Amino acid sequence: MPELPEVETVRAGLAGLITGRTILATRVLHPRPVRRHVAGPNDFEAVLVGRRFLEPRRRGKFLWLPLDDGDAIVAHLGMSGQFRSDSPDTPLQPNTRVVWDLDDGRQLRFVDQRMFGGVWLSPGGADLPPDVAHIALDPFDEGFDPVAVAHRIVRRHAGIKRLILDQTLVSGIGNIYADESLWRARLHYETPSSDLTVRRVAGLLRQARDVMADSLVQGGTSFDKLYVDVNGESGYHERSLDVYGRAGLPCRRCGHAVVREAFANRSSYLCPYCQRLPGTLVRP
Repeated sequence: MPELPEVETVRAGLAGLITGRTILATRVLHPRPVRRHVAGPNDFEAVLVGRRFLEPRRRGKFLWLPLDDGDAIVAHLGMSGQFRSDSPDTPLQPNTRVVWDLDDGRQLRFVDQRMFGGVWLSPGGADLPPDVAHIALDPFDEGFDPVAVAHRIVRRHAGIKRLILDQTLVSGIGNIYADESLWRARLHYETPSSDLTVRRVAGLLRQARDVMADSLVQGGTSFDKLYVDVNGESGYHERSLDVYGRAGLPCRRCGHAVVREAFANRSSYLCPYCQRLPGTLVRP
């Protein structure tokens, strides 16, 4: 699933393409991606005509496209959602679900193979859609305070990875960047948050920001063609990952083999030597 760097890459690409553009027409090619628009697909098509896009915004993994009348189109990419910009003469990509015709002669297309994502209209949501208000600030937000968030985390009694994945505590971090930041911080994913100091957790949050900043420079992480930017290009941060997806390969820091372990219906990648749980022994 796209995480903060991937969604921010899409947001930045959209900003240069649709800001100031007026919607001439909307076509819903499959109803499922607009299922959260309670008035239905036909209404979604009709109510957007003549509205103008302002600069796209993001919080964590949520993206929204503010409109000039104070409303917004909220978008969640799910596992395979993409925004693509093309000429109307270009054949539709497979799995194109929604198409907007813009006043500059181009089309904005929402493509989603698995259809876990979606788009919907949020009345009055231009500044912050109510659907997104429960999501915590992410490490790139000007108002994000890693020390304050760390205080909240150490008061919890759960494994540290579960907490940095909790989007109501800190948003934007998903499985990939959680594993990468934990490796940089030399922390095991099951380390109890209550065993850590505020300073250590704040440092972990800063590591998470650094990891995601590195990924942003490289256009995000793409393991397949389900994540691409608005021009159809894949990110190449996968080449720089230190542990995620590297099971059996040597740790870049100590040389021990990276391992993959089951975690909450997904996987965690870590170095068992560099990221030992407190009180455990690992053969050198």
